[in-house]
Amino acid sequence: MAKNLDSTCKKCRREGAKLFLKGEKCNSPKCPVLKRNYPPGAHGPKGNKRSTEYGQQLREKQKAKKIYAILERQFRNYYRKAIRQKGDTGEILRQMLELRFDNVVYRSGLVSSRAMARQLISHGFFFIKGKKVNIPSYQMKPKDEITINPNKSKAKAFAGLDLEKQDNIISWLFVSKPEMKIKIVSKPTAEDFDQSFNPRLIVEFYSR
Repeated sequence: MAKNLDSTCKKCRREGAKLFLKGEKCNSPKCPVLKRNYPPGAHGPKGNKRSTEYGQQLREKQKAKKIYAILERQFRNYYRKAIRQKGDTGEILRQMLELRFDNVVYRSGLVSSRAMARQLISHGFFFIKGKKVNIPSYQMKPKDEITINPNKSKAKAFAGLDLEKQDNIISWLFVSKPEMKIKIVSKPTAEDFDQSFNPRLIVEFYSR
């Protein structure tokens, strides 16, 4: 399987924004985006280049791919599926990305990053409707329920998790940390999305 092997922090610096790819480090003063707020390269800061309309569209697409750790072919397939459905293509595309199995686990607050969620899913840590699923890109649906594999519940990955603290504020998810359970309440809507990237520009990029 193909992988993007670029340094995680370089991906954020390339986009000029925190993409929250490394969990707790992204919220600490050690975050390279704070220390070196310019694109990576051997010669340091090079000044600001004039951005074109095409360049802005491309950067939004690249940013979304890095956030969800998706390569070009898979991302383009998401767009093709979204455009075949009725409604706002950008919103549908964003829904599909948010409803990926690995993203749902990350959004629940049980893990600190999407990379960690993907690793745990691949190692069989989670069940969907009582059946083990180890595909991070699995598309979740309303009423789907995620539980922890009983054989993995004592793993070190969950050692620092405060099971008594209920801090989940995602409206389309129900999370019970004491039970280690996640339920999809509904599909996310435009009001539920953060502003980490602009899906309209991505649709314009692929519509050229």
